[in-house]
Amino acid sequence: MKELKFVRRFRFWSVLTVISIYLLILVGGVVRATGSGMGCPDWPKCFGQWVPPTEASQLPPGYKQVYTAQRVAKNQKLARTLASMGFGQVAGEIFAHPTQYIETDFNAVKTWIEYLNRLLGALIGIFVFVTAVVALPYWRRDRPVVGLAVGAWVLTGFQGWLGSLVVSTNLLPVMVTIHMGLALLIVAMLLYAAHRARWGGAEAELDRQLELETLGGEEDEALATATGLRWLMWGALLLTFVQIILGTQVREEIDRIASAAGYGHRSTWIEALGSVFEAHRTLSAILVLANVYIGFQLWQLDTAGLRQLVAATGVLLGLELVAGITLAYFALPAFVQPIHLTLATLLFGTQFLTLLALRRLVRVGAFAGAPPLQEAN
Repeated sequence: MKELKFVRRFRFWSVLTVISIYLLILVGGVVRATGSGMGCPDWPKCFGQWVPPTEASQLPPGYKQVYTAQRVAKNQKLARTLASMGFGQVAGEIFAHPTQYIETDFNAVKTWIEYLNRLLGALIGIFVFVTAVVALPYWRRDRPVVGLAVGAWVLTGFQGWLGSLVVSTNLLPVMVTIHMGLALLIVAMLLYAAHRARWGGAEAELDRQLELETLGGEEDEALATATGLRWLMWGALLLTFVQIILGTQVREEIDRIASAAGYGHRSTWIEALGSVFEAHRTLSAILVLANVYIGFQLWQLDTAGLRQLVAATGVLLGLELVAGITLAYFALPAFVQPIHLTLATLLFGTQFLTLLALRRLVRVGAFAGAPPLQEAN
């Protein structure tokens, strides 16, 4: 009973944390869509206050120059550190970016949108810490669960520091991209930890068997199919990751074009996008075809768990296509942008869960010496 209690506790916190991270991604998309990324020019405070101002009269005289100087000083320190580590080109890009010395006008709405985003991020930091703590009882049962949970907590702390650099570099594209990629990595780590916890030590037992046994003879046809699909799923997951990263680059390009156009004439923004957008659009077609093919093959394996994941992937892919088409042909409506990003990250998560389920199917079938479908049902 005690063992069952800590298993349920960990699963609750890990799932809650993943859901919260997805909510933060949605809110982060709202921040970008509303142009609120620099609503707070400093970090972790906002205009030097724990409770942000609501009127410009509450700001210090010459606040633009004050916070620009603070950001530049912080960036100079960062650039020196990067240069000493051999990343001279990246260090140079920090100050070569055209928005480096631009300070935005105070806007109370944008300030509070950004600040609420930070508060949610702080709350999730607490959630990740609690998840790491409740994972500790797994140390003897399945140590990778503890490693994944603690690793996610450490990366979340790094993510917070990286967020401060996103602000200090005035949304430098490379910083925003790394920030997004790290968020996906944290999601994957927590999903894997929750997956292992779900099977109550069975994954650890398979790991031990994997060290002692090797497959002999010819694999069952279903097992061979599942093994091949596992590698295809890795490819599809990588494509989705690249597509999300390309999407952040497209978003940066849109911001540049919008600023040059004075945030007017939205219907012309898509036409002004360059090769990054073309690559993003082409890869989306490849991604759809790959997922349709893999989904059809997974459906033939006839397992309830995989079919549910295939159905979820199909729904997310369809909604993502609708969102992408809406953005491309209806002048980039702001409310669709965070939805588009969130759906993409949800698709990544569903694909990762599918990969984990497929991996387990292969391993159970291999060690049992029987078709994996029989073991999974």
